[in-house]
Amino acid sequence: MNYTQQQAQILVEALPYIRSYYAKTLLIKYGGAAMVDDELKRAVCQDIVLMHYVGMRPILVHGGGPEVSEVMRKQGKEPAFVNGLRVTDAETMEIVEMVLAGKTNKGIVASINHQGGKAVGLSGKDASLIVADKAASHVDLGFVGKVKEINTDILDTLAAGGFIPVISSVAIGENGESFNINADDVAGELAAKLRAEKLILMTDVPGILRDVNDTDSLVSTLTLPEARELTGSGAVSRGMIPKVEACVRAVEGGVQRAHIIDGRKPNALLMEIFTDTGIGTMITA
Repeated sequence: MNYTQQQAQILVEALPYIRSYYAKTLLIKYGGAAMVDDELKRAVCQDIVLMHYVGMRPILVHGGGPEVSEVMRKQGKEPAFVNGLRVTDAETMEIVEMVLAGKTNKGIVASINHQGGKAVGLSGKDASLIVADKAASHVDLGFVGKVKEINTDILDTLAAGGFIPVISSVAIGENGESFNINADDVAGELAAKLRAEKLILMTDVPGILRDVNDTDSLVSTLTLPEARELTGSGAVSRGMIPKVEACVRAVEGGVQRAHIIDGRKPNALLMEIFTDTGIGTMITA
């Protein structure tokens, strides 16, 4: 079989997956190294555009924690976290909104458009897409929010027009104030609200590991009870806690499958969507 025949065969083998996900919503949380490495960023944007043009409906929710921390340090503020959540006073909230809803969001939009897509950048404040309450915590986290309500009208309008939504995790409160919400939490809640076919969280680890020091201990599949057990036992800790909780929330809300994948691998999204084995960890009901 020559190279041209191999290319044709690959396309034919992808047909069942294209058919399965045609016109379905795939909620992707974009973060980690794939946001800062230029080659990985290009690959992710190409994956998104390809998904769009074969009839899928990708929606991106993005983080940007390292960029926020970098700007904070430049302004003389040292970042602080509690259980993976950034402590966000009023000054930090201004930085978060400036970075996430501005520089980071529009940079992703520009990259997708450069690859031939039609991306539109949003924050949770646009059309009251994400309405938040102050998050409860044993310490005061400041303007850290939890999702209270999601209004998807604007996403329906964009989907009808063939646009790819790119959403930052800045939300609006009842009194018009801004809240910083963990992007994993937003992705999980939004996936559940949209009844997405898949939730895919891109991160900088291979997936859920039973032993964080052993990459061979990757857990390929988990049920909801097993995912809760790993979190409760302490096997899942620190920054992985919001990711697993987001997957659990999404599956509980009707999402068929939730995935935590290694975004450091080029074309990780395509490997997850267009193969039987996929990569990373999959959580199902």
